[in-house]
Amino acid sequence: MVVTSRDVARLAGVSQPTVSRALRDDSRVSDATKVRVREAAQLLGYVPSEAGRALSSGRTRRIGLLLTDLDNQFYSHIIAPVHRELEALGYQLMLHTETADNDTIVERLLANGLDGLILATTTVESAAPLRLKDRGLPFVYFNRIGSLIEADATVVDPVDGYKQAVDRAVELGHRRIGAVLGPTNTSTAQARESALRDAVLSHGLTLAEADTRKVSRFSADEGEAAAASLLSAPDRPTVLFCGNDVVAYGVLNAAHRAGLRVPEDLSVVGFDDLPEAAWPIVDLATVRYDIIGMAEAAADLIVRRIENREAPIENVRFASSFVPRRTLAAAQAG
Repeated sequence: MVVTSRDVARLAGVSQPTVSRALRDDSRVSDATKVRVREAAQLLGYVPSEAGRALSSGRTRRIGLLLTDLDNQFYSHIIAPVHRELEALGYQLMLHTETADNDTIVERLLANGLDGLILATTTVESAAPLRLKDRGLPFVYFNRIGSLIEADATVVDPVDGYKQAVDRAVELGHRRIGAVLGPTNTSTAQARESALRDAVLSHGLTLAEADTRKVSRFSADEGEAAAASLLSAPDRPTVLFCGNDVVAYGVLNAAHRAGLRVPEDLSVVGFDDLPEAAWPIVDLATVRYDIIGMAEAAADLIVRRIENREAPIENVRFASSFVPRRTLAAAQAG
């Protein structure tokens, strides 16, 4: 027989609405009554219905994580920490994957009865944040932000990490610096390119257009194709900075196919410090920041926004630093 809240109410000697309020830790219920209700629920093995709680509270306690850049392995590393943090806060994570960021996404998301949304792969020109605000669905930006509307966000500051990385490259004798940069329609790629150019310029050097390529997606395949184009030139850069670690993996593949040794013939630097970057077979020099902390902060921000719609907008910035590894070494004398 299925145990209901009516059974708990009878055993605890309270009304059915009081059971619901007590199990939600409602401040209108005394601590003594909450204890009595919880003991009765435990004794009977009562499990509250999520649907019932949603109807009574007006919330589903479900938060969506929207991913559209499905080829970028970076995002597989944030799902678990977001899930754990939301679970600790009493919410469920619902993963939504789409192949494009367009107007129909918003309607599909709204149809899923979400309390809020974490936007992880927003492009700068995306209209989805504007439509979400118009429809009253709380959201936060994770890593990437849109340009049409301001909202809570967790982002990386790439300045210190790139400065340290470029300082080290120049110290190792690199003067011909190249890059495989990220998609121009993402805030992450824009911020990283600006920080990299400033770091190179601080040494009186330039990041020449002939020595740079831009991928349309953060993917290993595009990183490899872009690097192949650069490495086929007779006068090529001695070090390539990459838009992220995934792109750097592709650059390493391109170097291998071209018969170039890393780091003897070509140095490579990534960005993100994904777990695979530290594998001995990869040992990628890269720029690091607290990915897990950033994911947890995004979960905290969306819950805060759901529970306090009038709270001031908050942007949490995470510092970056350089991680020296095997793929960055001294430039060969030309």
